[in-house]
Amino acid sequence: MVEAWLAGALVYPKENRKACKSFDEFGISYKSKPGSFPNFVLVDRGDCFFALKVWNVQQAGASAMLVADDIEEALITMDTPEEVRSSAKYIENITIPSALVEKTFGDTLKKAISGGDMVNVNLDWREAVPHPDDRVEYELWTNSNDECGFKCDILMGFVKDFKGVAQILEKGGYTQFTPHYITWYCPQAFTLSQQCKSQCINHGRYCAPDPEQDFSSGYDGKDVVIENLRQLCVFRVANETNRPWVWWDYVTDFQIRCPMKEKKYNKECADSVIRSLGLDGKKIEKCMGDPDADEDNPVLKEEQDAQVGKGSRGDVTMLPTLVVNNHQYRGKLAKGAVLKAICAGFEETTEPAACLTSDVETNECLENNGGCWQDNAANLTACKDTFRGRICECPLVNGVQFKGDGYNHCEPGGPGRCRVNNGGCWHESRHGIAYSACLDKADVKCKCPPGFKGDGINSCQDIDECNEKKACQCPECSCKNTWGSYECTCSGDLLYIRDHDTCISKTHTEVRSAWAAIWVIFIGLAMAGGGAYLVYKYRLRSYMDSEIRAIMAQYMPLDSEVEIPNHLSESDRA
Repeated sequence: MVEAWLAGALVYPKENRKACKSFDEFGISYKSKPGSFPNFVLVDRGDCFFALKVWNVQQAGASAMLVADDIEEALITMDTPEEVRSSAKYIENITIPSALVEKTFGDTLKKAISGGDMVNVNLDWREAVPHPDDRVEYELWTNSNDECGFKCDILMGFVKDFKGVAQILEKGGYTQFTPHYITWYCPQAFTLSQQCKSQCINHGRYCAPDPEQDFSSGYDGKDVVIENLRQLCVFRVANETNRPWVWWDYVTDFQIRCPMKEKKYNKECADSVIRSLGLDGKKIEKCMGDPDADEDNPVLKEEQDAQVGKGSRGDVTMLPTLVVNNHQYRGKLAKGAVLKAICAGFEETTEPAACLTSDVETNECLENNGGCWQDNAANLTACKDTFRGRICECPLVNGVQFKGDGYNHCEPGGPGRCRVNNGGCWHESRHGIAYSACLDKADVKCKCPPGFKGDGINSCQDIDECNEKKACQCPECSCKNTWGSYECTCSGDLLYIRDHDTCISKTHTEVRSAWAAIWVIFIGLAMAGGGAYLVYKYRLRSYMDSEIRAIMAQYMPLDSEVEIPNHLSESDRA
């Protein structure tokens, strides 16, 4: 069974009672001493975001936080701060539980603490979710808009992470899941305004905010409403075929393949996802109806009615909202936390294996190849099964990386791509001769080889050079077409020259060849003789120079020799 309770001692700060500042500024710490109860901190509502209060209390060392309401009202769920950039860091790192308590109960706790009483609190959310039987019904209020900032990122991340577990629970019959989408209506007095026309469908009955908050550019609110409607109809059509879990596949694939930032958030991209999942597109279109009609849309009308609170569940006014067994979930929108809440909704001892172990595994690639690209002939697929569900990613085969979107298209790229299934190009063999249209070039992928014509991918047809008069057209030529080439012969004693597409006499060729050989020999002898003469002349000149220098050295000193000094005086000479 999933444990979901915590006990501690409650304290009420003397300073910083709204917890809008760091408790370090006041020298306050709520770290519990060894062997004692963990500390829970009671703070007042107001002046700052609920999440900031939790962060400051957590940083002070407390194990949980309670916020006392400042007015008498029904309890509500605190929303994520809109100042996403400044708050994103601490929101992601919040780990302690927190809760809002009614003003009356908060005043009672404050009075007991100020009177010196020791107040111990047990936080037990095991009973927060009813568990009447062995099946849990839960619903997620979501949105297809992926440009609403931090909230959208949290929602999209949760859907991707939780998809694998959700599908296991749904396929096993343990849960019944229903997606919902919030819409608003445009006031009657403004239905003809440009704002209502761009943000609403069915004449102002169903509206959504502008994704970029810019009415002059980008996508409009009505684009979001139409995609929300399409996702509702995807669920209905999938449910009719007893495959309601396909909704998770469609939503995650649409997020990946059709983002607003890439200008792919449109019907064409949605239809591509629908086809890849084997859904009936015509039934989905019929379910959606006419968005321009001045009448209620049955699907969206049910959604607006469902937004109104029923029983113990309050009105749904913000996104995302999770409801488990008709009780609104008030916790972190994360896979582990939501799974615990769902598991708490099962009757004791009826929990599925997913609630008792973290080893939740499934292979979504076994059914319809997960909606991913595949090449049956080469036994290749882009489907990869992971713990979080399957992903469509072009494969790496024998060192060759396939490239594409992984859903409709993958093709080998880079050097060596022709080694894998011939690069996806045409190839054929006949009588021991093989031709291929694959080229290992970055700019050219598939091109029919010489002697063929076609697209290079599906087909290359032999070119009949003879009939199309592309070769062997000289008067003496006789042409015969072959697969991928041709044969050309000449009449009589003539020889065919392929490069010039002409026939010449063999005798003339032999005479020319003989004279060419003679000339080659003659030129070779001439060059050898000239070279020998130059060597002889050089050696003779060198010998004569050395002899002349020797004779002259006997009669006068040369510039290159040092003169020997004469030390005899004039009298000695006499």
